[in-house]
Amino acid sequence: MISSKHGTHTSKAEVTNIDRFGIWILLSDSEYFLSYDDFPWFRHATVDQIINVETFQAENLHWPELDIDLSIESIRHPEHFPLTYK
Repeated sequence: MISSKHGTHTSKAEVTNIDRFGIWILLSDSEYFLSYDDFPWFRHATVDQIINVETFQAENLHWPELDIDLSIESIRHPEHFPLTYK
């Protein structure tokens, strides 16, 4: 049997921990650490803003309330993506 419609994407990001050093996100059986040093936009965000994360296109995360979009590659290798945040 051939399905005429693709299924919905079920891989969702989940914030698993928030502490004074950064946040941990679980996505597709991999956990990523986002330190506040590398990702300073999260340092003063509320818990509700941080846990409201959406996935789009298999390798991207979006925080709508913070207007932040990050690729998984930038989380894996932040040294390859210099920040201009002030």
